[in-house]
Amino acid sequence: MSEAIMGLEPAAVWNYFEELSQIPRESGNEAAFQAYLLDFAKNRGLSADFDPAGNVIIRKPASPGNDLVPAVVMQGHMDMVCVKTPSSNHDFTRDPIRLVRKDAWMHADETTLGADNGIAVAMALAVLADPEAVHGPLEALFTTSEETGLTGAFGLDTDMLSARRLINLDSEEEGVFIIGCAGGSEVIGRIRAETTPIPADSQGWNIRLSGFLGGHSGGEIHTGRGNAIRYGMRFLRELSSDPDMQLMIADIDSGSKRNVIPSTFTCTFAAAPGKEDAVIQATERLMTAFKSELAVKDPDAAAELTSQNLPLEAVTAARSKAVIDAVYVTPCGPETWSSDIEGMVETSSNLAVIKLEKGEFFIDTSQRSSIESAREEIAERTRTALELSGARTEIVNVYPSWTPNFSSSFARLCAESYRAFTGKAPEVTAIHAGLECGVINSKVAGMDSISFGPDIKGAHSVEERLHIESTARVYNFLVQLLKDFCTKP
Repeated sequence: MSEAIMGLEPAAVWNYFEELSQIPRESGNEAAFQAYLLDFAKNRGLSADFDPAGNVIIRKPASPGNDLVPAVVMQGHMDMVCVKTPSSNHDFTRDPIRLVRKDAWMHADETTLGADNGIAVAMALAVLADPEAVHGPLEALFTTSEETGLTGAFGLDTDMLSARRLINLDSEEEGVFIIGCAGGSEVIGRIRAETTPIPADSQGWNIRLSGFLGGHSGGEIHTGRGNAIRYGMRFLRELSSDPDMQLMIADIDSGSKRNVIPSTFTCTFAAAPGKEDAVIQATERLMTAFKSELAVKDPDAAAELTSQNLPLEAVTAARSKAVIDAVYVTPCGPETWSSDIEGMVETSSNLAVIKLEKGEFFIDTSQRSSIESAREEIAERTRTALELSGARTEIVNVYPSWTPNFSSSFARLCAESYRAFTGKAPEVTAIHAGLECGVINSKVAGMDSISFGPDIKGAHSVEERLHIESTARVYNFLVQLLKDFCTKP
């Protein structure tokens, strides 16, 4: 037991969370996690199965006298978004996440924490391991590669599930019960990089944007935080709009995952001689824009311009401008707002990744909407923008929305139990982020789902943190809720 979790309650939850933090589990690298879960079940005499998608289900019989209570699924995903600070040498393929307790919050040391969604798994394991817990038949479903396209949920062998009530533990605000979510898609563009020798008298520059908060492209898209790619392309477009600038991109790199708002941007480029003042002035205008546009929402956003040695070749000025213009007009941020739920984004797009590698530009974006036609339209508009530069595009990882059912008796029972347990009425709503419930509900006829969880801030970023007392309250409520199902089925 590390110092970070020493003395924390419920001890079982934090012990499991620390054990899970020792297991590398970036999306697509979940084999060790799967083995851990299967060993957990075997060591406790619980039945377990896994399907071709790598999903694991563990079953626990009802506590004495509760065999006729309707079965319930506790569900979370195994994988985590792996992001680290520029100075970190953490290797997500082998290194454990180091937990750090700071005041009321659990953090990680210069990496994402993995509370999204490791805390769901830890809570479910604690319930499964507790011989005193009162409940009906339980199924604990742990899915793979949620963060990269809900892969496990899409590949789920539904024959493994018998329950038709599901508690998803992948929400990030205590006291908020989610009964609906947006659907999504991903638009990818690839643009051939036409290169040519850089004129010998060209000047080399590097622009680096940093300090942006970043965050989850569903959970934080409504906040107005800056998107580093959007601001970086704004800077480059101002320069490339001057035909005498002859801007040539030598390297560009920003973003990590399709569902992460990018927090840094770097670009090395060549410019014609005599354009030093114009480049410096464009940088100053960008920093002024940060102060006026992001002073409250992203106060640490910064731009740093340095001179740079250049390689022998770079992307032609014409192709560089075409790429810059196309990405510049690509949809980014909230598009429309819900007319049913105040303050919720209805449709959005995230400009997530741009890189120059292996002779081509790679651009990755993600779209979300609670309305399928609106999601399709913004995806097509994104595709069209990228194709203006000659990009080859594809729309992938399409997943359905989860339509709220505000008359659900299951949701009502959960809300009543929460009110009795805490003395407070929960907020029952939908969210703009995607949840596996939408996919699972579409695959399993009659499934009724709800999602809740403890307070998590900064998911998908190095600022990710988990509130310690909130974790205890939510776990204790989960235990009570399962007990309440036995008397109010």
